[in-house]
Amino acid sequence: MTNWEKFFTMPFTAIYPLYINKAERKGRTQAEVNEIIFWLTGYDDQTMAAQMERKVDIRTFFNEAPHFNPNASLIKGVICGYRVEEIEDELIRKTRYLDKLIDELAKGRAMEKILRK
Repeated sequence: MTNWEKFFTMPFTAIYPLYINKAERKGRTQAEVNEIIFWLTGYDDQTMAAQMERKVDIRTFFNEAPHFNPNASLIKGVICGYRVEEIEDELIRKTRYLDKLIDELAKGRAMEKILRK
């Protein structure tokens, strides 16, 4: 099993608090983390809570996303040494998009820029 396979089988509930902690350490909020997740995936409070209650893994969370934002392709830059726009595997690219957006949030970027408005 590759490291990515291990990652994809982790419950989303295991990484969600890490995103919140990263944001809050930099003075941002859980609401902003949720806004990013909702923008990227099409989930809302209710549908994301249902996924978390089901304890879905990361693969399922992204594969069952109601509406993956077409503007996600506007997300560019380096995350963990890789350019997100050049990642060929769709699921890895989607997870790295979320990582990149949370990084931008933690670095103090304005929400309208994070959400590519």
